[in-house]
Amino acid sequence: MKRIAIVYFSQTGSTASMARAVAQGAQQRDTEVLLYPIVGTDIIEGRFKHGALFDDLANMDAIVFGSPTYMGGPAAQFKAFADASSEPWSNQLWHNKLAAGFTTGGSPCGEVQSTIESFYILATQHSMLWVGVDAPEGTSSKTFNRLNSSLGAIGMVDEKGQLDDIDIKTAKRLGERVASLIH
Repeated sequence: MKRIAIVYFSQTGSTASMARAVAQGAQQRDTEVLLYPIVGTDIIEGRFKHGALFDDLANMDAIVFGSPTYMGGPAAQFKAFADASSEPWSNQLWHNKLAAGFTTGGSPCGEVQSTIESFYILATQHSMLWVGVDAPEGTSSKTFNRLNSSLGAIGMVDEKGQLDDIDIKTAKRLGERVASLIH
């Protein structure tokens, strides 16, 4: 069975909701999906210290990255994970694996695209193959990809901290696409 890992940080739960949607989409393709939330105890003195996670990721067919956008980029907790990935990088353990990403933010801009771009850069540094959202920009906001990102799934929370159902559908579709490409 093909395997996908979803590595993400979520402070308020909205990014975790997107992660679950990506997983639901991928599971429709007879794929084992493992969720790996980054938690505070994984980070000691500013450094990500969960080596077993990197062992697991070496055995995946695809890795999907997720983080809320804080100050124009991924959260520090996700960045600690990314920085710690230098050991798998030095051995090219993620070479030719598929990669994708998703983020959440509080506005339609807020530089959320920068977070997706940072995931893309992380993936390409690891010699991974990037998978974007298979929807042209300008797709009807009533179906999916309402925030028009071709690089990854973006969710925008409203004033109550809730995600739009369309953003959840976009994340689910991203999961479906990643799974379809590893089969």
